[in-house]
Amino acid sequence: MGRTRTYRCLGCLDHTLDRAFDTSHLSVTCPSCESFERFVNEAVYQTFCGFEESPPDELDWARLERDEKLLISERVTRTTKTLADFDVIDDRDAMPAE
Repeated sequence: MGRTRTYRCLGCLDHTLDRAFDTSHLSVTCPSCESFERFVNEAVYQTFCGFEESPPDELDWARLERDEKLLISERVTRTTKTLADFDVIDDRDAMPAE
């Protein structure tokens, strides 16, 4: 049998599942918190935790929503993207002037 990957529930952060395939996340009902949640790849979660503990200088990490932080963590972990590939923009800056 091939290598298994671990996925962590983003609802309770306690329950993990092991699967024999590699994907960024799963959406299943968590047997611990009983909610239909996203289970994120453990490698992505570890990258996310590292950025939470020591926010990257390249981004205004504190301004990002959790979903945005997880997306950046996923891209840095599972693709060839680096933090330099991301910009944090203010929604007010993105709106056209009246």
